[in-house]
This record gives sequence, structure tokens and C-alpha cells, in this order.
Amino acid sequence: MIDYIKGTIIELSPTELILECGGIGYSILISLQTYEKLENQEKAVVYIHHYIREDEELFYGFASKDERELFRLLIGVSGIGVASARMMLSSLTSDEIRSAILAEDINRIKSVKGIGLKSAQRLILELKDKVVKGEGADNSVLFVQENNAVAQEATTALVMLGFTKANINKVIPALLKENPKAKVEDLIKAALKRL
Repeated sequence: MIDYIKGTIIELSPTELILECGGIGYSILISLQTYEKLENQEKAVVYIHHYIREDEELFYGFASKDERELFRLLIGVSGIGVASARMMLSSLTSDEIRSAILAEDINRIKSVKGIGLKSAQRLILELKDKVVKGEGADNSVLFVQENNAVAQEATTALVMLGFTKANINKVIPALLKENPKAKVEDLIKAALKRL
């Protein structure tokens, strides 16, 4: 499976990217979000979702893992295909989509071309709990502290203990702010008191 392609941008339009890597030009479908991030760049790393059906094989590309995770969450909803998910990511930012789902803002979701009332309702119903739990997001972007390894180890341990990533991701950065030199075991003990 292809995770990402790193190469030179040969062509870039608001819907498609031709990325050359190792002498091969990959045609990759993109959202407007990704287009805006790649504009004025010569080289890029694009995270890939490989879409295969019996009559077609396509690459969908994203400038961030976060956007790709949300795309995968959206296409997991019955009635939301790859075209609709890409349209959503072109019309709204990833954060706006998550906020609309959490706020149950049907009108905001319906404002996306191709998404009707029933699709918007189903999307909210199926994804609200998942978004609350932190699914469909690349949570690694939340840990940019020096002691990244300590934070990740503590997070893994807390997930194994049954806590949700969304809750853990609220507590760990706060604890690291208070004590940037905390060891893994200290971080876990402190987090257990707050979770």
C-alpha cells in the first residue's frame, strides 16, 4: 500500500496534481485545501488514499495526514463516496467539518454541493461519536513538544488502559506545559488523576 509520494510538482490545478517521483508522473486527485497548501511549491509530499474499483484505479492526495484521515472517515459513511468527500474537503476546512458534525449543524453540511438533508443527517449520526473520540484526525500533530517520545509513550499506555485519545490529547499537553521534563511514568500518574 502507498502511504505517500514525495516528488516534484509538474502540473497543479485546483482538482488535480501531476507529481513526478523516480521518473514516473503520478496523476493525483486533490481537494481545494490541498491545492492551497501546495500552491507556489516546486516539491511536495502528498499522502495517498488508493481507491480501487473493478473499473477504475485512482489516487486521492492530501497535503496532510489529518486531511486524509478525515477523508477516510467521511467515505466510511453510507452514501458518501469519494467524490462527495473530496467536495466536502474543498468546500470546508477539516476543522469546519469536524465543528459542524459536533454542533450537529445540518445546514452547514448541506451547503456542500451534492450533500442533501438525509446524507447530512446520516453523516452527523454516524460520525459524531467518532469525532468526539478523536477519530479521523492525525493526533500526532498535537504533540510538537521536545519530549515527543515521552508524550507518545504515555499516550499509548493510557489508550491501552481504556482512555480515549481525545481526552488524553487534552491532558498530556497541559501536563507537559506544567512539567516539560516529566518522565513517562510521572506523566501517566498525573494523567490518571485528571482523566
